[in-house]
Amino acid sequence: MRFDILTLFPGFFTSPLEQSILGKAITKGLLKVNTVNIRDFALDRHRTTDDYPYGGGHGMVMKVEPVVRALESLRDPGGPRPKVVLMTPQGKPFSHRMAEELAAFGHLAIICGRYEGVDERIREYADIELSVGDYILTGGETAALVVIDAVGRLKPGVLGEDASAKNDSFSNWLLEYPQYTRPEEYEGLKVPEVLVSGNHGEIEKWRKAQSLIRTYDRRPDLLENAGLTDAEAAIIEEYKVAKN
Repeated sequence: MRFDILTLFPGFFTSPLEQSILGKAITKGLLKVNTVNIRDFALDRHRTTDDYPYGGGHGMVMKVEPVVRALESLRDPGGPRPKVVLMTPQGKPFSHRMAEELAAFGHLAIICGRYEGVDERIREYADIELSVGDYILTGGETAALVVIDAVGRLKPGVLGEDASAKNDSFSNWLLEYPQYTRPEEYEGLKVPEVLVSGNHGEIEKWRKAQSLIRTYDRRPDLLENAGLTDAEAAIIEEYKVAKN
């Protein structure tokens, strides 16, 4: 899968994309991530990419021409155009389901906004606008990394075990069950006995129950989409009774 990142600060991505799972996937050729410096497509010798907003106001606004020219440089004659993503606080909330949808595309072009925002006309060239949360970042670069990480890890071969992605939180609208490793006891805190019992059937039952309970406690809104079976709903009801 190919990601093209349109940014004013390409160096921002150097270290994160060399590390851990993403770095290994890029080295193996499973993912290709390319940074495109928007300044290279400016129309003047000063490489100007922002200007004062019409109508007045604070800050600067990213100009439309350099961004569009940068996008046009990515077009492969005769080939499919990339899916264009604009990172903006005004976009749709990014989610695991959205990551799955984007992973179905072979090529994403991600525009990183900066300053007070982008010229409104840039939105006409985006297929989708995404936000990673209800807060403001200094730029879209950090948000773009979130999207690349979440989407990239879903591609076959990127994770050591492809099954890992299927069991993560949000993959089935439920939060993941608690995880433990050695030592078996630390300062009086013990690993649940069922996990060291060797009874895999009971372990799976425990994990399912814990996943349901944790979701109910922390993100009950997710249960509306989880499509619970009668048995799963009964586990939550039993937990409610015991808790009260």
